[in-house]
Amino acid sequence: MTLKYLTGLFLVAALCGCNTAPVQPWERGILAKPEMQWNPDVMDSILRAQIYASKEASSGGAGAAGGGCGCN
Repeated sequence: MTLKYLTGLFLVAALCGCNTAPVQPWERGILAKPEMQWNPDVMDSILRAQIYASKEASSGGAGAAGGGCGCN
């Protein structure tokens, strides 16, 4: 009985930390910094993808799934 109570209490406490509030205008400047981006240097990632494709003698793998035969 106490294990179920503690588990439920933990789940409620963990879910209280979830926040789905929209980004406020004053927070956008911080989130727009280059170090906050998933891909801060687009040209560098394109070059790395080209080098990887050349070394592997294949392409794809970074986008949508699909077979080489043209069928999805």
